[in-house]
Amino acid sequence: MKIALIQSDLHWEDISKNRSNFETKIKQIDSDINLIVLPEMFSTGFTMNAPAVAETMEGETISWMKSMAMEKNCALTGSLIIVENGQYYNRMVFVFPSGEIKYYDKRHLFTLAGEDQFYSSGKEKVIVDYEGWKICLQICYDLRFPVFARNVENYDLLLYVANWPKVRTNAWDSLLKARAIENLSYVAGVNRVGLDAHDYEHIGHSQVVDFLGNFILEPQETEAVFVVELDKNILLETRKKLDFLSDRDHFEIEI
Repeated sequence: MKIALIQSDLHWEDISKNRSNFETKIKQIDSDINLIVLPEMFSTGFTMNAPAVAETMEGETISWMKSMAMEKNCALTGSLIIVENGQYYNRMVFVFPSGEIKYYDKRHLFTLAGEDQFYSSGKEKVIVDYEGWKICLQICYDLRFPVFARNVENYDLLLYVANWPKVRTNAWDSLLKARAIENLSYVAGVNRVGLDAHDYEHIGHSQVVDFLGNFILEPQETEAVFVVELDKNILLETRKKLDFLSDRDHFEIEI
């Protein structure tokens, strides 16, 4: 599977500018890409001003994602602010090339920024089946909670989209590698760059780690599109040789 990670600065609460920015970058990507990954809240930045910028699943940004996925004949994913039944969600939307949609609502809301006061928490872990790969969708703060991400489904790729600040970059780097090793899974983390409206600096460090903790894409700090290719056969061969997942603990999560 060939994946494009788009690491970009974001225009604060300016949905149209962000869509335009990402559309330009997406259209420059080669046509043989299978999946394009955008950051967390890619259309607005990590804002708590949900009522002012929230969209619906029938809104312009979802329509735009469908259009981009169908035009490029690949899947497209990233998170945005969705309002549904009077509640706001930090929702990671996965759009298939056909325009079909699956989504994951962020389970662990970032209380340090008050995200839990404005958004509703997701209740389900979501695994997407795509091109023979099982992909687990996760958002930013979820990275700090390994029990929820534990690979009990034998997924192949763990995706994190984020607005992770520079001050905690060491945690981002360390935890992405840990999630890959403990779950014997590829892990891709896509973060933003630049200053947000609160002067929090983001330096990206988007990266891809293999199932043994080795970098396929080392942490990047520039605004760019990074393309990597993942080999599922090597993953399965390694799991067969190092059958660590068979010894995993059995547990239930209370949500």
